[in-house]
Amino acid sequence: MTVSVVLFTSDLRVHDHPPLRAALEGAHEVVPLFVRDPAVDRAGFAAPNRLAFLADCLADLDRALKDRGGRLVVRSGDTVAEVCAVVRQVQADEVHVAAGYSTFAHVRQERLRSALEPDGCRFYVHDAVTTVMPPGDLTPQGSDHYAVFTPYYRRWVGEPLRKPLPAPRAVQVPHAVRSEEVPLRSAVEGVSAGLVAGGESRGRKRLTAWMSHHGDSYADRHDDLAGDVTSRLSPYLHFGALSPFEAVHRARARGGVGAEAFVRQVCWRDFYHQVLAARPEVAAQEYRSRRDGWRRGADAEADLRAWREGRTGYPVVDAAMRQLAHEGWMHNRARLITASFLTKTLYVDWREGARHFLDLLVDGDVANNQLNWQWVAGTGTDTRPNRVLNPIRQAQRYDPEGRYVHRWVPELAGLSVPALHQPWTLTGLDRAGYDYPDPLIALADGLARFRRAREAD
Repeated sequence: MTVSVVLFTSDLRVHDHPPLRAALEGAHEVVPLFVRDPAVDRAGFAAPNRLAFLADCLADLDRALKDRGGRLVVRSGDTVAEVCAVVRQVQADEVHVAAGYSTFAHVRQERLRSALEPDGCRFYVHDAVTTVMPPGDLTPQGSDHYAVFTPYYRRWVGEPLRKPLPAPRAVQVPHAVRSEEVPLRSAVEGVSAGLVAGGESRGRKRLTAWMSHHGDSYADRHDDLAGDVTSRLSPYLHFGALSPFEAVHRARARGGVGAEAFVRQVCWRDFYHQVLAARPEVAAQEYRSRRDGWRRGADAEADLRAWREGRTGYPVVDAAMRQLAHEGWMHNRARLITASFLTKTLYVDWREGARHFLDLLVDGDVANNQLNWQWVAGTGTDTRPNRVLNPIRQAQRYDPEGRYVHRWVPELAGLSVPALHQPWTLTGLDRAGYDYPDPLIALADGLARFRRAREAD
């Protein structure tokens, strides 16, 4: 009887899972394996919100496999050592894994290949599982990656896509293979109070509900802070609890400008993965250096602390930072506003903001987090590197009734909308009765400082 092993990493689902499908087609029994590797913690990928969401995903995956006669096998330790131990125990002929595109994933894949193939165990790495287009598949003439989104999108949107695969009907797992208990969310400390539940079943339900209620209005309203018609699917895509192929296929089947706008956002995810795969150093280094002399010292630290705590004196910025702390998630427009405020109004290094986001974001990954921060800071792929988002105008445009701010900054609940969008009125007598800080800096002063720094380049 032949046995294969499927190593789950960032693909925690049974629907549209090419490695699982290939393993089932090539063997009588399959070991669905997840390894809790301490190297993930040391690499900085683990954070309480993501660990809690991961626990939900693993529990949901285990239930889905049990519904099909199988189970999830969980081990702790070095991934390569644990995979090899399982291979030896069940005498597996093949190991299947979804391709990862970070430096960490590449190293893991090569270590697995080196450990398995000399002993005759075939090792298969499957592309197009965690992204729609594998990084490196689409390249412009004369370069190994696209540096600007629009030409990448034009190429990406015209590419044919494989059809999503159905979930298997049955998964037979060898009885003898040992497993630890599936981790529990309740065992994770420091989780944001409003963190959503993870898992494939919830991700698929969310996709269906969002398309039904908001898919058609997404193009017009995706920046509405209070309306919040964004899909909120990013955590499920990050953990592979939802297939990006299925999301794109279902959106295209629905059709309309809302679906097209949603598919464009999925393409942004692929775009940043192909940038990082080609330039892995930009996880910490600037893609296009502006030779910024980012502020350092006690004053900068105090401003950074106020920004983290949602006490900048700019209500829309503070609302967004408090949403992040409570939910482990932030509206996309709010991410742009807060990042611009930190890097261009306060002139604090984008890496400080990216680090804080990765500490809290349930959907935080290196490609999208770091490169979105660099885009806003003007050190990344943005073709207008000196653009500055004015938080007052952003609030007037995307939270015109003040509902987003009133929700997350309750100490300003009694303040009228015109005053809410004019922070300079929150001084002196106008502040009476409001426990809210003065603005850290006047917007004009922050803008002038930023322009002087960039012009000095």
